[in-house]
Amino acid sequence: MDLELSTDQKQIIDILTEQGNTHRIGPRKRIEFTGNTGADDLLNDISEHPHVFVLGCVMDQQTKADKAWVIPYRVSCELGGFEFEKLLKPDQDWVRTFFIQKSLHRFPDRMSDYFYHAIQTIDQKYNGDAANIWAGTPTSANVVRRFREFRGVGPKISTMAANVLLKVFKVPFADTTGIDISSDVHVRRVFARLGLVGEGASNDEVIHRARELNPEYPGIFDEVVWETGEGWCRPSNPRCGECFLNEYCPKIGVSKVQGS
Repeated sequence: MDLELSTDQKQIIDILTEQGNTHRIGPRKRIEFTGNTGADDLLNDISEHPHVFVLGCVMDQQTKADKAWVIPYRVSCELGGFEFEKLLKPDQDWVRTFFIQKSLHRFPDRMSDYFYHAIQTIDQKYNGDAANIWAGTPTSANVVRRFREFRGVGPKISTMAANVLLKVFKVPFADTTGIDISSDVHVRRVFARLGLVGEGASNDEVIHRARELNPEYPGIFDEVVWETGEGWCRPSNPRCGECFLNEYCPKIGVSKVQGS
């Protein structure tokens, strides 16, 4: 769908781009992935324990984020240490049984399979060092592709992982063109309300629109748009008066948008 941008929408894009750049060039910050201090320490330590972050990315689907991201920590605690070598010891049946017994995920069979095979991939393709996924200033498309090769990982998780590495952990990439926006219900809703896509637009439509709006770095909108949708631009009773885009938004005062 071709949509002409109004003057206000162009201003919105400028603001979102500026906010995205602020996230990107600011100092490295700690992410509270889970609320569990020990787990969050490991997830933020991509120098010594990069596999924990990668495994957390693989687990971050179809359940609450804090429950997904804590899984590598809980498995490592059970195995008596956080070194990657510890994760290589159990076989697939042990991993599956542990997922079931400890209710680690809504879908223990499938996710234990993804977890186990992610460990094997790190071992076999990256010599047991997950940091090799992003070593040597790779292109952004290369990093996204490498995450996509993990079983169960799709475009949303792979682009999210690359964006976190770039923006939060300050990992150097050769470019940013391969990092798309990680579209979800919040991102779709905000893009629709801002008139950047039509109501009921698919994730693919949002992704391609972001590529049009900022071809050099489509994922620059990711964090700021998600935060807007989660914080103010809610499905019903949005808090428009508190939103930093309220001066330009064409949907001020909307109670509910189709497809939210």
